[in-house]
Amino acid sequence: MNIKEQVQKIDAIVSQGAIVDAVKEFFADNANTSDYGNGGTTGKTEMIAKMEAFAGAIAKVNGITHHHSIVDGNVSASEFTFDFDMKDGSKIYWHEIIRRIWNDEGKVIQEEYFNAE
Repeated sequence: MNIKEQVQKIDAIVSQGAIVDAVKEFFADNANTSDYGNGGTTGKTEMIAKMEAFAGAIAKVNGITHHHSIVDGNVSASEFTFDFDMKDGSKIYWHEIIRRIWNDEGKVIQEEYFNAE
């Protein structure tokens, strides 16, 4: 499986704001996530539920910018800036690195988020 192509595909979907679709298409069933020490998810089903709840809480997408991605073997790192107005009146502005570990089938088995600010 060409991991570089998989990274380009998932990053394009995330850039369009379709984060739930990205998880459904590219995560392995046993994928785990870690979110800057604020917990994480265990398994694809839990991540889908988390992303559906998050996406449902967004009132307005002000911007999603994909800056760069790098791939080394089965590990990738993608830099994004996310700018959202939330339904509860709060604002989210994240500049982050998303590190992914991929399996041989081209599915994400580990995703970790790092604050890039």
